[in-house]
Amino acid sequence: MTTLAATQPATAVGTRDATGIPMSRLIRVELRKLVDTRAGFWLAASIGVLSVVVIGAMLIANRNDLTALSFGQIFGMVNIPLGVILPVMAILLVTGEWSQRSALTTFTMEPRRERIVIAKLATAVIASGIAVAVALALGALGNVIAGLVFADPAGAWSVTAAGLVNSFVLQLFGLLLGFGFAALFLNTPGAIVGYFVLPTALTLVSQLVPWFKGHLGTWIDIGTTNAPFQSEHWASGGDWGKLLVSAVLWIAIPMAFGIMRIMRGEIK
Repeated sequence: MTTLAATQPATAVGTRDATGIPMSRLIRVELRKLVDTRAGFWLAASIGVLSVVVIGAMLIANRNDLTALSFGQIFGMVNIPLGVILPVMAILLVTGEWSQRSALTTFTMEPRRERIVIAKLATAVIASGIAVAVALALGALGNVIAGLVFADPAGAWSVTAAGLVNSFVLQLFGLLLGFGFAALFLNTPGAIVGYFVLPTALTLVSQLVPWFKGHLGTWIDIGTTNAPFQSEHWASGGDWGKLLVSAVLWIAIPMAFGIMRIMRGEIK
């Protein structure tokens, strides 16, 4: 008795697999998802508003001597609102598939779930680079405004390579942190609360308990391990080691369990 599978040409399956959705297209779709939802749009808009507020506050605070305000300083301050809001956008990127019940459509179009996860991770890395580029552009704009509006020479235009690398590292750390919590909870409110509350609670414990702050806290408290990268100088090897340890605890472990949940979870 001949089965249906046996009657199908062997090349048909191979052709279908070979002509699947390209990874580049999946990444473009995920990048678009960052901003094409209502929540994503307003979060992106809030980045612009907060950046303008930060630049304005810095210019006013240094209006008597704008030469003391450098491009690197403005760039560093603009990274703060980016570092707060972008991880929330990463959370929405992951949880939106499940909270809006579009996961069924997504995984029907691309049944290989691991490719969707890879596309989302690649989007997080690309978004980190975009965030640094946006901060650079806004920092340059702030420096130009300082010279035009206040009729005073703009501050120094130098920014160190270490400052650029550190900014990218912190942006990527925050995005992957949000990604890990989102994958673990697959629920937007839970992931956002976990992202903000759990690391903050540990930082408070680190500040209140001297022994913890001087020993274990230096390795697992995000506020402590991120601090050396909030400057324009290269972090030491020990600083990188502590950052990696905290990344394993706060990013790798939640992300591993979260990805397993995505790969095995029932889609409704």
